[in-house]
Amino acid sequence: MVRTGRKPVGTKRAGPTRQFSALSDTSYPIDLDSIRGAFPPGIEAPPLLLDFAGWLNGRPWGSVGCFSLQGQFSDQAPIFDGSPLRDRFALFMRLPDGSAVGGWYGAGLDRDDPPIVGLGSEGDYELLAPSLDALLTKLTSLQFDKAWHDLRPHDEVEPQTVELAQWLARRPAGDPVACEDGELPDFRGFVEKWSRDREEYWANHRLMAELGWRLAAHLPKGKKPWDKTQFEVAISGKQYEARVLSHRPQPFEEAASIESLLRDLREEMRKAQPELGLWYAMKFGLYADGRVMPNFEYDVRPTINGEPALLAEAQADLARAPRPERWVPKWLA
Repeated sequence: MVRTGRKPVGTKRAGPTRQFSALSDTSYPIDLDSIRGAFPPGIEAPPLLLDFAGWLNGRPWGSVGCFSLQGQFSDQAPIFDGSPLRDRFALFMRLPDGSAVGGWYGAGLDRDDPPIVGLGSEGDYELLAPSLDALLTKLTSLQFDKAWHDLRPHDEVEPQTVELAQWLARRPAGDPVACEDGELPDFRGFVEKWSRDREEYWANHRLMAELGWRLAAHLPKGKKPWDKTQFEVAISGKQYEARVLSHRPQPFEEAASIESLLRDLREEMRKAQPELGLWYAMKFGLYADGRVMPNFEYDVRPTINGEPALLAEAQADLARAPRPERWVPKWLA
C-alpha cells in the first residue's frame, strides 16, 4: 500500500517522475539543541538518543521512518492547554502531519528511562514503546501502522532498518530489548482526562467568565458547538495589543477595557506555575454559549502594533518571572 502526503517538515515533494530521487537526496532534519532543551529541567537527553541522531545524520529521509529529530514543548503539541505539562514530556520527534513523539514523565514512571508516547495530530494518543531502546527496536521491525505509519520507512526510499538493527546490536547495552508494554499506565486515558479537566477548568474560571461577558457583542452568529469568534492578545512588559480575527486581525472596541483582566490572568497563572514565567501571547475562542477556551504562547516574540515587542520590555518580564535556563527562548536570552 502506498502512503501519500508524507514529506519532511518544511520540504516540498517533487513531481511524480523525480519523487524517488528527491526523497533520496533529502536527509533527516536534526536539531540537537532543541532536543536537549525539550527535556524537563534536571533531566538530560539520554546518550542513546544523541547517538541515534549521530547515526541518522546524513541518511535519506524516510529510510527508517518519516520524521525529523527536533525537540518541542508540550505547548505546541497536539494536546489541549499543554503549557502546564512541560515537565511531563520530552518530545524529540516530529512527524509530517504535526504529531509528536517523546518521553512521558508521568507520576510513578521511571525518570531515567521513561515510556515513549505519541501525541497524534488527529487525536491518536498512544503509548508507543516502554522505553527508547524499545522504540528504536520497533523502528527496525516495522511494527507501526495505522495512525503511526509514518514511523515506517517511506515506500519510495530504500529502507535502512537492517542497518539500524545492526547498529543497535553493536551497542554496549547488548541485545535489543523486547517491546512488551507490561503494566504501563493508560496514556490515552491520561490525555483524555487532562483535556476534560482543563476544559472544565477554563469554562468555570472567573476571569474567563468575565472576559466572555465583556465580549458578548462578539458571540458567533452560528449555533453549532464548534462555532467561535477568535481573538489574539500580546503582552510584553508595558506593551499590549488585542485583536479580533475577523477576515483579518483587526482592533475591536473592547480591547482597552479587557487589558487589566488579561494582565490579572497573566499574574495569576505565573503564581500558579512560576517556573513557566509569563506568557507573551494568547489566542482564545469565544463560543456561542459564552465559554472562552485559551491557548498560551510562552516562547514566540509577539508582534505589537506591527513591530516585534521591545526586547527591553520582554526582558523586564523575564527578570520579574525567571524561568529555567532551557525554557528561555533564544530571542529573549
